[in-house]
Amino acid sequence: MNRNFYLLITGQSVANIGDVLYMVSIINMIFARTGSATAASFVPFTITSAMFLSSLLTPLLVGKVSLKWLLAGSQIGKTILLIGLGVALLYLSEAANYAWIFLVIGVIAFLDGCANPVRQALIPHYVEPEQLLKANGIGETASQVVQTIMWFIGSLILLLLSAQILVWIVAGLFILASTLLCKLDDVASSSIEQNNKWSQLKKGWVLLTSTPVLRQIARIDILETIAGTVWIAAIILVFVTEALNRDQLWWGFINGAYFFGLIIGSIYCIKYASSIEKNLGSVICWSSIATFLVTLLFSFNQMPSIAVLLSLLIGTFSQLKSIPQQTIIQTSVPREDLSSVYSSLGAISTGMFGLASLAMGIAADLFGVRAAFVISASLLGGASLLVFKHRPLFEGNVE
Repeated sequence: MNRNFYLLITGQSVANIGDVLYMVSIINMIFARTGSATAASFVPFTITSAMFLSSLLTPLLVGKVSLKWLLAGSQIGKTILLIGLGVALLYLSEAANYAWIFLVIGVIAFLDGCANPVRQALIPHYVEPEQLLKANGIGETASQVVQTIMWFIGSLILLLLSAQILVWIVAGLFILASTLLCKLDDVASSSIEQNNKWSQLKKGWVLLTSTPVLRQIARIDILETIAGTVWIAAIILVFVTEALNRDQLWWGFINGAYFFGLIIGSIYCIKYASSIEKNLGSVICWSSIATFLVTLLFSFNQMPSIAVLLSLLIGTFSQLKSIPQQTIIQTSVPREDLSSVYSSLGAISTGMFGLASLAMGIAADLFGVRAAFVISASLLGGASLLVFKHRPLFEGNVE
């Protein structure tokens, strides 16, 4: 690993800390101003919609702006917006109409949607091929540790500081993240002929459909994204209160266990990177099957302590599949095309997640929350069958 990789991971980790605190402060602020849970829940919907649009349009910038400056520029843009939001909150009264905040939230999410595929595309530029899986593991570990810790303590910080003050702290974190990302070395890229905009927009989709392994990954991602919507906080809360008949304390335990499982899976990939690289297809296949089986057990389990353990295992196995899969994506197409591929995959995941979250919530209301988890397990079973059927495609991609 080199200086650029650690600058990238550190800068993104600082930005992620700011992102979580920003979400906590904005949701709290909107709920406090409006008294409406619906208004507060509209925040993640706004973010998902904006990131979906960004994933579709990001390919227009690839080839015109370097990957480094796409990433750093998006973070600088987020910083400017946060400072503007902080200034505005100083002068607005408690009774002011805060609907415009959703516009700011949407633009910030749009910039995030641009940054996410670019960050993934930069990693192969900064590490050697034989270190790629380990690098992905380090990146995922850093991200999950930040998410786990900050979501736990973010609400506690609000007990000590107001949401407005928290916005200024986030702006400071974003300034630091922007500075770190600006210090990255620019990556060499081949000269890309600028075709018409439609050709640029569809480039990632063409690569997904024409590259066999990417085509299967896209199909698997659709099933897994829909299945993963049962793990949104609202459905887990219903599962704890209605299926397990326990209080919100167990809600926190189950959520926390899932994130700790992600961390365990990431650390395992780092420690045993060389062994996993030699058996990518097997690791992805058996991790996928294990995730399906454990989710099915979770759906019928009635003991809260077992639910925590199963949640931990689900997080672990899903990460053991995700990190090798990222490595395969990064080695399946030329590096200069990765941002387009990740943009298309991002559009699939964000678009499907927004629609599937609503559908899964309706299913839980109509048929019961356990039925929602059975549906999730069935979808994961379909994904594992696809992985098993096309297992040879997942072998031998890392050179």
